[in-house]
Amino acid sequence: MRVVIAPDKFKGSLSADEVARAVAAGLDGPLQSAVDLVPMADGGDGTVDAALRAGFSAVRQRVTGPDGTPVEATLAVRDDTAVVELATASGLALLPRDELLPMTAGSRGTGELIRAALDAGCRRVVLGLGGSACTDGGAGLICALGATLLDATGSALADGGAALAQLDRIDLSGLDTRLRDTDFVVALDVDNPLLGSTGAAYTFGPQKGADASQVAQLDAALDNFATVLAAALGRDLQQTIDAPGAGAAGGVGFAALAVLEATPQTGLELVADLVGLADRVQGADLVITGEGSLDQQSLSGKTPVGVARIARAAGVPTVVAVCGVSSLTDVEARAGGIDAVWTLADIEPDVTRSIANAATLLRQVGTRIGHWARTELTTNTTEFAPEEA
Repeated sequence: MRVVIAPDKFKGSLSADEVARAVAAGLDGPLQSAVDLVPMADGGDGTVDAALRAGFSAVRQRVTGPDGTPVEATLAVRDDTAVVELATASGLALLPRDELLPMTAGSRGTGELIRAALDAGCRRVVLGLGGSACTDGGAGLICALGATLLDATGSALADGGAALAQLDRIDLSGLDTRLRDTDFVVALDVDNPLLGSTGAAYTFGPQKGADASQVAQLDAALDNFATVLAAALGRDLQQTIDAPGAGAAGGVGFAALAVLEATPQTGLELVADLVGLADRVQGADLVITGEGSLDQQSLSGKTPVGVARIARAAGVPTVVAVCGVSSLTDVEARAGGIDAVWTLADIEPDVTRSIANAATLLRQVGTRIGHWARTELTTNTTEFAPEEA
């Protein structure tokens, strides 16, 4: 029997690779003999790791972090394609939990990674968004690529979303000319627009430390940025402002669509293409996927449901999921293409202990899945039979 294990990370606990290995370690011998580990990501943090596992090479670059101090970031390169992950350069995880910077954090480092990709000769750049510390609309990103943001006195603006309230003019004459000959693909794992009650500031600002007053200020600043950028580009950007995903990563999705003219793609589809998931699930008898929490949001295209869809299209007969907790009913899970769900909470209800011991619990879950497969997947029971002594 052939098994493919293709989970996302358990956020705050284990990477996707660690999840896959833990589940595989719990499977019994006959199942382990034909296991293919395909750790996944949804276009946010973990996307570069997925590309590296798929054969890309790591290029390390010192860039500007979200607070303006240097950080070491990694992009993945293969031939003329680069994978750039915003979280490694401008991510919330790069800041201390008690020192978030909702008004001043910027995306400049992500633009510097894109420039490094161009320097490496890449002419196709895959940009993974998610996990950002900033709400700057991608202003820092375009500055790193040669744009200049000026206030009414002609002075260059400081980085961060709050400064965009003072923006008067954007000079795009210094934009890197190589951008014109580069194809950009951007992974958008949310469908929020740039502005308004469901936009970047109101939806994600509080997660980045913004209080109600700061959220309102950031939304107004992003509105001003969009207006001034439209004037600089000489075209109406209303459709781009309203586009699903423009509000991703604090509005970096907006800059990617407006300035880089990136082609949007769901994060799961993008990573699935990078790792060749559709080919790797061909002929599998069982696919095991999962993420930290299965809920209604999972049904909107997160990794488990996306993996299940790809597996079903390839004719895989059985797809199951592992997770820390699940709020989905059996009917909802099956509607998402998932035949059965195993949770760590069934073994360890205490969330703190579950997170701390996730690897051990996942091995136990792997064992349970192995027993279930031996007894329930009756069409393949002969393949599970132990070897004769």
